[in-house]
Amino acid sequence: MSKGIVLLAAGGTGGHVFPAEALAYKLKERGYSVHLVTDSRAERYAGKFPADEIHVVPSATIGSKNPVAVARSLWTLWKGMRAAKKLIARLKPVVVVGFGGYPTVPPLLAATRLGVPAMIHEQNAVMGRANKALASRVQAIAGGFLPEGGGQFPDKTVTTGNPVRPAIIDAAKVPYSPSNPGEPFNLVVFGGSQGAQYFSKAMPTAVSLLDDGLRDRLRLTQQVRPEDTEMMGACVAQLKMAADTAPFFTDMAERLAAAHLVICRSGASTVSEISVIGRPAVLVPYPHALDHDQAANAAALAATGGAKVIPQAELSPEKIASILNHVMNDPEKLARMAAAAKQAGKPDAANLLADMVEAIAARRTIAEFKGKRA
Repeated sequence: MSKGIVLLAAGGTGGHVFPAEALAYKLKERGYSVHLVTDSRAERYAGKFPADEIHVVPSATIGSKNPVAVARSLWTLWKGMRAAKKLIARLKPVVVVGFGGYPTVPPLLAATRLGVPAMIHEQNAVMGRANKALASRVQAIAGGFLPEGGGQFPDKTVTTGNPVRPAIIDAAKVPYSPSNPGEPFNLVVFGGSQGAQYFSKAMPTAVSLLDDGLRDRLRLTQQVRPEDTEMMGACVAQLKMAADTAPFFTDMAERLAAAHLVICRSGASTVSEISVIGRPAVLVPYPHALDHDQAANAAALAATGGAKVIPQAELSPEKIASILNHVMNDPEKLARMAAAAKQAGKPDAANLLADMVEAIAARRTIAEFKGKRA
């Protein structure tokens, strides 16, 4: 018999849906029925998401200063609120959990107005606009990188970390093995589409600047955009280097586990995965990220000694070559960074988040939850 329905609300991007999916599996294991409320973009994840039902409610973001556009968005949000109220009244969830993105606003507002326990999970070190709008109304805030006891709502913020994929948990069991001078050196480079575009331009030149001994040691895994595949293939052939380049790798967790160094963007999921596995990284925040959340995520890991942060404007091919020349000859430094990253990782984030959800569903306060946890 089900312990009750937990209604998860998430925007339709992977950054919002994946943590919700990890929590959903844990809640199902604990005997809850899980429903997801989102927008039409999340349909691509519907086959994987372990929800008993997926619901779509109208929603909109108020990003324009045009009065007509603002009025249209407000009208859509009002319709979403009505639809969410009807949905919650029908489902009678024991708790509603939001994961950010504007589609979470109507169901979370509806829950708080109907007296249903509610909480939010913020993946980044800087709270997104939707979560910021909801933070004062919910009973609890779980943070991927938000400092516990800090921020605007210290009394109800708990740093749970970001839930990661089962493949990452498995990869975390592989200890870091330094590459000594003369041995193969595994370098993994990836990012979102903009990161892939930048790295595709920078990496071939950087590798060409290495001396022959270092280039011969290098084993490169690099994510590239489909339109850059041919160009990267030609560069790899010309440099006669060992490289796997592709738009997507199904075994990226295993490649990260084998990496001696990672160069990548610093989205919340990426930083969380690197720290759980425990691999040294050069983080290059996406310079146009909203609220500069990627820079804040990167800074959180760099503060532990597990990563080095370099703004994209400062990361020339010459700089990359200099970094590789240094670290490939200093395996002890990379081993220290790997250990620091691992120390910062939160592999039990999904379980801790599920504990928190159960506490809020039982109408316990965050002070009680923290006390029991201690």
